[in-house]
Amino acid sequence: MKKILIANRGEIALRIIRSAKEMGIKTVAVFSDADRDALHVRYADEAINIGLAPSNQSYLVIEKIIHACKQTGADAVHPGYGFLSENAAFAQAVKNAGIIFIGPSAEAMQIMGNKLSAKAAALSYNIPMVPGTKEAITDILEAKKQAVNIGFPILIKAASGGGGKGMRIVNNEADFEEQMNLAISEAKSAFGDGSVFIERYVSSPRHIEIQVLGDNYGNIIHLFERECSVQRRHQKVIEEAPSSILSEELRARMGKCAVDAARSCNYTNAGTVEFILDENLDFFFLEMNTRLQVEHPVTEMITGVDLVKEQIKIARGEALSVIQTDLKINGHAIELRVYAEDPKNNFLPDIGVLQTYNVPKGPGVRVDDGFEEGMEIPIYYDPMIAKLITYGKDRNEAIERMKRAISEYQITGIETTLEFGNFVMNHKAFVSGNFDTHFVEKYFDAESLDNSQEDEAMIAALIAVELLKDADTQTEVINTNHISQVSNWKRNR
Repeated sequence: MKKILIANRGEIALRIIRSAKEMGIKTVAVFSDADRDALHVRYADEAINIGLAPSNQSYLVIEKIIHACKQTGADAVHPGYGFLSENAAFAQAVKNAGIIFIGPSAEAMQIMGNKLSAKAAALSYNIPMVPGTKEAITDILEAKKQAVNIGFPILIKAASGGGGKGMRIVNNEADFEEQMNLAISEAKSAFGDGSVFIERYVSSPRHIEIQVLGDNYGNIIHLFERECSVQRRHQKVIEEAPSSILSEELRARMGKCAVDAARSCNYTNAGTVEFILDENLDFFFLEMNTRLQVEHPVTEMITGVDLVKEQIKIARGEALSVIQTDLKINGHAIELRVYAEDPKNNFLPDIGVLQTYNVPKGPGVRVDDGFEEGMEIPIYYDPMIAKLITYGKDRNEAIERMKRAISEYQITGIETTLEFGNFVMNHKAFVSGNFDTHFVEKYFDAESLDNSQEDEAMIAALIAVELLKDADTQTEVINTNHISQVSNWKRNR
């Protein structure tokens, strides 16, 4: 493997390019018209335009990606996450073109890409499942009967896709038909497939996922768990590793189930098996993501394993470089997804120009980003600016470092999720570890951020008063300069 084309953009493209460079492998970036000046384009050894700004005319066009490989002589493709990363047809097309796909087989993608076939595969290894239907349901009256048998509240879920689309919580029989029709319609619109199924709704779940790696020789390992319960609109915002709630015994059982799930579809390369954990600490298989996850850095921080390098090694035919007994959890890591979103306005995207952009630094701080000051956040793609990751010897140190890193991260020109992240880090439910996927709806509203800003302003004012007292007694000019710095810090935030 001499040259890898990264079929993606932004921070994940940069992340992959960096690991490839360290391995002595050349890289090719692809870009749309909107990303002509993007950092991943500048950082790669080569770059090639693949079309207009909308992703369905560039990053999602399989033929353009394959053509770019042939134009540049790339002998491998890394799909990153999103876009075509879990598209079985893309994986097969890459293979048919004689190019190495850095990911699982198309067959494994097909099995795990549909929630019903994924459940069937996992059941073959007796992995715990939430009570529900085993097949897709189209007959609404029959579906209602099954819902009554399962017991309300129930959850209607699209068999294809994710991200909360085609998902409906139904609390009683009277609302069932309306919600079923809405779920089917949304699933058809989002995924081109109206298939849905029904599960018992777990009212206070935690979202726990296990990172797995498998090679072409039957070796499969897990790299422990990630806690992903702080979400908005069914999508993750904050992740950490390890979870604060898992015992060693529970971790081992979930890890074994994750490996078994991977084994059930002859999985190779990097993947993630997702579970929900209820209030009784019983866990249930949710789905498998057949790609590298956005939150993979927290796993890298606590294990010391470069997951992208492992992906590349597996794809070029090497055995896993680590075995299960080599792996240990060292310290704690937290990731905040820094989105161009306004938390005060229901987390709606806030597209614009990064007028100020200064990233935090120092011990235990990692920033995976794809932007710099003066760049515009394109309206066509996911609004994530960066991933802010902190690492500490324990969870408390990781939290304190995250607070410090957030305070140092300067972004103006757009609204971001930084203040929301600060709110979470200071909330007693998060600090105690006693929270679930309803954290945002339980504890967060726009007023919460306003109160937080008032508290910060009060602290700044108190500091200023103390500094003025010092100035009265010592008459040193440096104190007034310090007051100005505090004020500027508040304005820049």
